[in-house]
Amino acid sequence: MKLVSFQVSTPIGPVVRIGAVGPQEAFVDLNAAYTHRLMSDGSAPEAARRIAAAVLPSDMVEFIAGGSFSFQAAHDALDYAAGQGAALEAPQVIYDPGGVTLLPPVPHPPLLRDFMAFETHLKNIYPKLGRDIPPEWYKMPVYYKGNPGSLGTHGQKVQIPSYADELDYEFELAIVIGKSGKDIPREEAMDHVFGFMIYNDFSERVIQGREMSVGLGPAKGKDFHNAHVFGPYLVTKDEIANPYDLRMTSRVNGQTLCDDNSGTIHWKYEDMIAHASMSERIAVGEIFGTGTVGNGSGAELGQFLNRGDVIELEVEGLGVLRNRVS
Repeated sequence: MKLVSFQVSTPIGPVVRIGAVGPQEAFVDLNAAYTHRLMSDGSAPEAARRIAAAVLPSDMVEFIAGGSFSFQAAHDALDYAAGQGAALEAPQVIYDPGGVTLLPPVPHPPLLRDFMAFETHLKNIYPKLGRDIPPEWYKMPVYYKGNPGSLGTHGQKVQIPSYADELDYEFELAIVIGKSGKDIPREEAMDHVFGFMIYNDFSERVIQGREMSVGLGPAKGKDFHNAHVFGPYLVTKDEIANPYDLRMTSRVNGQTLCDDNSGTIHWKYEDMIAHASMSERIAVGEIFGTGTVGNGSGAELGQFLNRGDVIELEVEGLGVLRNRVS
């Protein structure tokens, strides 16, 4: 499934829903579709709403925490909506994507960890800094922690922060944790993955360099409004046959700047999960970024972003993540 979080207007204010991409790319409100399905099977309306709210809540992390039961209910809801067709073309069940406010697929993750998993990116960047790749990078998959309150999504404008001199994009992949755990063996790590997203880790390079020269960060170099952009969907793991063979293409203002493959990754998802969970419990809904694919940033190519620039990140099976700088 391709899952989304979105906001709709109601007489009592905006309401957040989770949906799946259905026929004609419409958004199927999973909770509403499941409620209809239960009523069609004989459940009283109040009972149907109560059951649907428990099984398919409106928060993505709560939904993921429901495990296989909620996952199957989501499939049932999507199948039911597809089978009903025009009979369910009501505002409370099926939505035109243009008529809702799209949110990050996981609007409120408990934590964001961003790794440095692609060696080619480091080979491109470190010489520009007058440094060799640190030997420790080859010994463990390191990461920083980003602000989960600075998330953006597909189609949103990314405003250049007030302190910016060199705004950049970073083309990454991301996984969402579907099952919590501690001291997870590498061979069991993929059992803890719920799904995949595209990640554009917008970065302000000048302040990032100043921060990291102290030995901490990045902080303001990464954490500003809408800076951690995810989308356009959260694609469930069962939809991706091999996460290590996905074509990755980036474009700025229509010009292709990166054409690579996820298989060039050095530290795999299994490595990230095993490392992060050492003597620490990782939680359902956490997001793990991979770090930048080779040639997936402007810094590697010696160019930065300007107002009006449109960045498109495309990954086979995951869609196209598009944002404009303002």
